[in-house]
Amino acid sequence: MADPKGERDLEFLERAFQKLLLNFTWWVNRKDVEGRHVFGGGFLGLDNIGVFDRSRPLPGGGHLNQADGTAWMASYCLLMLSMAIELALQRPAYEDIASKFFEHFVNITDAINALGGDGLWDEEDGFYYDQLIIDRENPIPLKVRSLVGLLPMIAVAVLDQETIDALPGFKKRMNWFLENRKELAKYVSYGTPGSGDGEVGSLRLLAIPSRTRLRRCLERLIDEDEFLSDFGIRSLSKIHEKKPFQFSDGEESHEVSYVPGESDSWMFGGNSNWRGPVWFPVNYLIVEALERYHHFYGDSFKIEAPAGSGNELALDQVADLISERLISIFQKDAKGYRPCFGGGIAKRYDDDPTWQNLMLFHEYFHAETGEGLGASHQTGWTSLVVRLMRERAEKLTDHHQKSKK
Repeated sequence: MADPKGERDLEFLERAFQKLLLNFTWWVNRKDVEGRHVFGGGFLGLDNIGVFDRSRPLPGGGHLNQADGTAWMASYCLLMLSMAIELALQRPAYEDIASKFFEHFVNITDAINALGGDGLWDEEDGFYYDQLIIDRENPIPLKVRSLVGLLPMIAVAVLDQETIDALPGFKKRMNWFLENRKELAKYVSYGTPGSGDGEVGSLRLLAIPSRTRLRRCLERLIDEDEFLSDFGIRSLSKIHEKKPFQFSDGEESHEVSYVPGESDSWMFGGNSNWRGPVWFPVNYLIVEALERYHHFYGDSFKIEAPAGSGNELALDQVADLISERLISIFQKDAKGYRPCFGGGIAKRYDDDPTWQNLMLFHEYFHAETGEGLGASHQTGWTSLVVRLMRERAEKLTDHHQKSKK
């Protein structure tokens, strides 16, 4: 939906929407164990990021309330909402299903933030955690600081009033929902572009974390002793290097420690590497989310980044900071070596003129050195760096042109 209006392939979008609707329905019917809008049991491709192998039976026959699974479904709702709105502008019948996804998102957001008190949020740590449920007893929070607890941040969308006004059926149902479900209306923020002032304005923010909870998550995200590395966002906080998370249940014990490169665990056959390395797809989702938050909050929301630096940055600047670190993986350092090739280890790519400008798009990257690891042909996601470079260049060009005026 990035093409200009009038040039978008609505038939393709509609076909994709129908297939995604089937997949969404499967998740709702199969992975919301208790029917309370909290999801668990999903593999999600994050492999060994958690305490357990989430594709196998859990201790005590329990089940997980997953922060990442629930956040992904909330994000899924917003994706389907945006697609339905785009279709509804030309095909009004889609207004009904746009309303369905709006309401479903708000219910999921309420569950992850407030079910049983604070949902999957831990007020003391200022982070979202998975919970282990055994025999329907009190949830056991699994306090591993990983991308699992950051993914709720990516569930964010901004609706503009002009679009809402163009959809009278959707507008009527949304207003009824917000007026008659007061306890859920708090999850929709109002404001004018770039202010986030809380007054009824031309924008509405849909997001899992409140402004306060977003700030607390970001404080960990931009901390170089936690998630922020020189090369992007780590998949596991560096605090677990010295303080591994441990969990024991009867005769079984489990440990999660920070491993910035190749896995030292045989979980998933030993080829699972989500306990430290930098992964482009999730980093890119975080960058996009920060830009959306900035569109709503503007310069009214600033945070010290990196933590302890004394630099107060708006959220689009935080996005730029992360983007620049991701881009640096492929740039030559002071010695003329690219981190992605091991900083001089792969001599062919560094020294041979025939090879030195050829790029490989590795599966993931060592969080401390930037070296590319895993498969070397992951153009499906690591090539997102090209888009980051283009967007960064466009911003710098625009800034330069404005400064000349």
